[in-house]
Formats: sequence, structure tokens, C-alpha cells
Amino acid sequence: MNYLQPEKLETALEQINSDNFTIAAGCTDLLPATDKNIISGNILDISKISSLKGISVDKEFRRIGSTTTWSEILNSNLPECYQMLRECSREIGSIQIQNSGTIGGNLCNASPAADSVPCLLSLNASVELTSINKKRVLPLGKFINGSRKTEIEKNEILTSILIPKNNEKGISNFLKIGARKYLIISITMIACRLEVNKDLIDSISLSIGSCSEVAKRITSIEGLLVGKKLENKTIENLDLNSMTELSPITDIRSDKKYREEASKVLIKQTLHNCLKKIKSE
Repeated sequence: MNYLQPEKLETALEQINSDNFTIAAGCTDLLPATDKNIISGNILDISKISSLKGISVDKEFRRIGSTTTWSEILNSNLPECYQMLRECSREIGSIQIQNSGTIGGNLCNASPAADSVPCLLSLNASVELTSINKKRVLPLGKFINGSRKTEIEKNEILTSILIPKNNEKGISNFLKIGARKYLIISITMIACRLEVNKDLIDSISLSIGSCSEVAKRITSIEGLLVGKKLENKTIENLDLNSMTELSPITDIRSDKKYREEASKVLIKQTLHNCLKKIKSE
């Protein structure tokens, strides 16, 4: 086994272009992802590459480096619409996991229960994929295409998550249900970003994770809410039986029926939480 930990992105790209490597960024899932007691094969640890760390802003995007840790996101000064991502960061594993686990690793693992994905979908995020010859950008919804499956190619590294600045509006909330409060894999989770203008819902992005192979935007419910007054009556009368995107799975953590009902409860609860935030402003 070869273990490499380059400090420059160019060096990492040259290595994966010439040989087969498993890319590690935080390493919190590296051993659990195998079915053995040891790690075999070549490991390329990108956690020391400074250009992949941190959060910056340019003319079009807020850029989150792929090796930015959950603790760094939690402690960053971000607009209110990112509150759901900070809430998500607070509930990912233990503090030790938050200190070493990275947002890019969470996306590339492509677990159906990856907590960051619903939040980033609700922010209309894209991913930047870099190889030795080029860069390309894919919407997050097209990057993850199944359980543990992504569109990343052998010679590419996920270098950044890109959030359009024109989506940095409104308030947000993240909720999840598991078998206990902390150190859990979610049964279902909801991320909501919501903009209100004169008490009316001007825009809403609602995403659900851990209910199917990939997290999904719930546009059928979004369409029912746009233009409506954000109040308790609107939330309680919301017809969630018209939700067409949800396809809950049965696994060791929950059956399909519970996931479906729990998701409906969380949708209404996250809307109530957003309403409370607006009233408190």
C-alpha cells in the first residue's frame, strides 16, 4: 500500500492521473467503507492541500473548499440561509468527527443518509471537479446518481462546492429523525430554505434525504406553497399526500411506512420553525 499526502493540488492530480488511488479527505469513513480489518490499495490523502480548505466568495459563487471540516462550517460567519447547513454540521457524528470529517468527503461517499446533501440541494449547489487537464461543474443533483455512486471520474478530485450568490437569500432550517439524538444515521431529514415577501412565500426550496437512494427536492410541495401566506393555517392545511417525489426505502433503521409518515411530520415542523424565525425578527 502507498499512502501519499501531498500539499499541492497539482501533485495530487498528477498522482491520480498516473495510478489508481482511493482519495481520502478526513478519513472518517475510510476504514468503515471496507469489509476488512486493514486498508489496502493506494491512498491519496488530500487533507493537507491548503487550496481545498475554507470558504470564500467571488462574483458569482460562495465557494466551500472540499476539505473544509464540519467544525469550520459550524463556526463560520455565513448568511442566514446557511443556518440549515450549520444545524446539519452540529449533528454530524461526534465533535471528533466534526473536527476531521469534510464536506467533500460527505458528498463523494454518496450515502443516502449524507446529511449535507438536502441542505446543499436547497441552496442549488454545484460541485467543481478538477483533473489535470480541465475543470467541470455539475449540479449536485446530477453529481450523485445512486447509493454510493457519483459522476466523478478516476482522474478527478472534487475541489469545491459552489453556491450561487443569488440563492443566498431567506431563512433556513434543518431537521432529522434517528434512533437517538446524537451519533446517529438519519431515518429521514428535511432541509428548507424559504423567502418571504410581505408575509407571502416568495420562494421555497425543500429537500428530503435518507428516504431513497439519493436526496430529492420536493418540488410538488414547493409549488403548493409559493404565493401562500406563511402562517399556521397554511402549514396545517398543506396536502402532503400530493407529494410525488418521495420514495421511502425499508432498511435496518426503519420501514417504508414510518419514513413516509415521519417525513410528513418533519416537513410541517420545519415550516413552523421557519415561521417562528420570521416572527422573532
